[in-house]
Amino acid sequence: MAKPRELRRRIKSVQNTRKITRTMELVATSRLKRAQDRVIATRPYATALAEVLAELYAPELAERFPLLRQPAGVGRRVALVVVTSNRGLCGAFNANLIREARRRIEQLEAQGTGVDLHLIGKKGITYFKFTKRPLASQRTDIGDKPTTAHAADVAAPLMAQFASGAVDGVEVVFSQFKSAVSSPPTVARILPVEPKAATRGSGGVSPSYILKPSAEAILAELLPLYVRNQVYRALVETAAGFLGAQRTAMKNATDNAGEMLDSLQRTLNRARQAQITQELAEIVGGAEALKG
Repeated sequence: MAKPRELRRRIKSVQNTRKITRTMELVATSRLKRAQDRVIATRPYATALAEVLAELYAPELAERFPLLRQPAGVGRRVALVVVTSNRGLCGAFNANLIREARRRIEQLEAQGTGVDLHLIGKKGITYFKFTKRPLASQRTDIGDKPTTAHAADVAAPLMAQFASGAVDGVEVVFSQFKSAVSSPPTVARILPVEPKAATRGSGGVSPSYILKPSAEAILAELLPLYVRNQVYRALVETAAGFLGAQRTAMKNATDNAGEMLDSLQRTLNRARQAQITQELAEIVGGAEALKG
């Protein structure tokens, strides 16, 4: 059994660790609320944008707009954007994203498709550099507070490459935020833009739009906006997922520290009891020796 002095030192260390993990849990909780609000705020806009695109889209327009170009089946190349966090202490959050990215890379390369890897976040960059994987681009300046300007900076070169034919598709690996405890890694295709079937209003009637100057002019403005919005959604959902994972990890660490403190305190009590018993036995033994 460890000595009482050593046990007290270990208890003090665990108490300090619990204070740190508890503080990080509270900080992640406060940031998570703001990140969750950003995720919720982006969804209605993205839905409305997709509905308008569906109403304006017609198959014959694909030849006029580069972002609608469907790739050829031979010699394809895909730009894969992988979004991870800059920081750790979030359980298996980044490991799951990297695993999903590796799975998608293997799947594409098995089909004979080349992959240009674009990384956002230090954790993904560190891993793929360790594996000696060539990187097309890397960014670490976004963090857990992404903005529309960040999304525009990421999307602009990707749209240019797709429009020029340098790549035949753009996909993004991100964490789809469902709740504070559920953010599964997801692969989404953002280029070419594929508008869904137009939604109908009540009674099967399509919403009425006044198109000025023309549907083609509006579509030319909305297509880049749609791509930027998809990138922004991936960034904000991954940020929210990271904070949710960090809060869960820090809560588990705090709970584990509490259980360890209880165990160490019981061990300390037994050690003190054994020490007192030994001291009493020595006193009684000394008294008996004096009597003799």
